[in-house]
Amino acid sequence: MGVSALPTSTYVIQDQEQMARAKNYFAWLSRLVRPQLGQRVIEVGCGIGNFTGMLLDREIVVAADTEPEYIERLRQRYPHQENLHTLVCDVSANEYSTLASFQPDSCVCLNVLEHIEDDASALRAMAAILSPPAVIALFVPAFPSLYGPTDRNMGHYRRYTLQSIRALADTAGLRVRKAHYVNCIGFFGWWANAHIFRRAELSTAQIGLFDRWIVPALSQIESVVPPPFGQSIFAALTADRRG
Repeated sequence: MGVSALPTSTYVIQDQEQMARAKNYFAWLSRLVRPQLGQRVIEVGCGIGNFTGMLLDREIVVAADTEPEYIERLRQRYPHQENLHTLVCDVSANEYSTLASFQPDSCVCLNVLEHIEDDASALRAMAAILSPPAVIALFVPAFPSLYGPTDRNMGHYRRYTLQSIRALADTAGLRVRKAHYVNCIGFFGWWANAHIFRRAELSTAQIGLFDRWIVPALSQIESVVPPPFGQSIFAALTADRRG
């Protein structure tokens, strides 16, 4: 059976297991995301917990995902973490609103929003349970022109631009606090994989090389000069229109 024939959930968990080795990449994500978050965090679409460990210094972390298998893997990964709560839940389900009982002040949603057909409703649901300052940190794939077989296998409905993120935030009643492209070198690699090599899966070798040799320098450069394009977009949205 080829990778393209695998169920989406099976393919995504294989992708997450490969990405778990990308320590420099997740450290880069952490430097982008953590300064935007408060102390009571909801992680929407936590997967098998590749980023969850970077949130565990917070007062409360609620890790939610639609896939029971992912949640079980995460529980096994962090079995004795008293401030970690887990839940099998869809952001669009009524059950999601019960998370307001944790009095969360921020949501983090990394490489998840593109998997949700009605992304505006998902953002409204996230914002509805948050206490001030009500920040939602997003990391999403950029540029529809990069969409290819890997995106389809991963269950992506779309890729975004800065303009579409701003329009989406406005539709959801949110304000963009910060938004910029990330990973300009990855832009070219993803385009080649999508349109030249027609890859249907992420390459373990490519991930390893990128993480070891490119991420350390590139992350430092982009922290000083955000690029005009990139493989991904980082955005911080807030429901507090007073800024």
